[in-house]
Amino acid sequence: MVEEENSVDKMEGQDEMEIVEEVVSEGKYESGSTGESKSLSPEVVGDTEKEDKGEGDSKKPEGLYEEIALAEGISASVDGHKLMMKKGDNEIVREIHPFIEVKVESDRVVLSCDRERKIERKLFGTNKAHVRNMVKGLSEGFVYKLKVANVHFPMKVSYNKDSNEVVVNNFLGEKVDRKIKLVDGVEVSVKGEDIEISSANIESAGNAAAQIEKGTKVRNKDRRIYQDGIFITEKPGRVFG
Repeated sequence: MVEEENSVDKMEGQDEMEIVEEVVSEGKYESGSTGESKSLSPEVVGDTEKEDKGEGDSKKPEGLYEEIALAEGISASVDGHKLMMKKGDNEIVREIHPFIEVKVESDRVVLSCDRERKIERKLFGTNKAHVRNMVKGLSEGFVYKLKVANVHFPMKVSYNKDSNEVVVNNFLGEKVDRKIKLVDGVEVSVKGEDIEISSANIESAGNAAAQIEKGTKVRNKDRRIYQDGIFITEKPGRVFG
């Protein structure tokens, strides 16, 4: 038993010596055949660091950034976080979220944000869409179309420009006219059963169309039978069948 233990110890010692010799030989191979360590010059070290850092390559701007061009004839100005655009008699004012920095540079509006968290990305996309709608509204305008549907009682629809109200007469046989007050900044055209609302501000046009549709909503009756009312048939980017 003693001899076996001594043989095992010798084998373990030989293994350890072989491992040490391999490590030493690897160190000699890396340092060179002479055994002297090679040191890199400062110039070589600097070049390698530049290669690692990628100096000279164009860096992407940090944060969120977007430039929105202004159409011809549109002027823009910024007061704090309030963006104002004007063309002729039409003017649109939009409050930009405090997280988003807005400024006007010659013929474009620049939006930027230093941080790129999830909340900033959402707010940046929303405000970017608002600014684009402002430009499109002043250059082209937004139009909503509605249709008057008569099933039981023939109703008459008119627009009072002085009071900015849509007047609905004889809706479901009612003796009192329904008067729907609209927001300012919209133009209303009534031609028979067709109503057209136009505005440079998409929110004002959409609000007016929704108020008219809501003002002729049938309540406490079976909608399968009483289908009278005024309904939106077309809005920017979508047409209802």
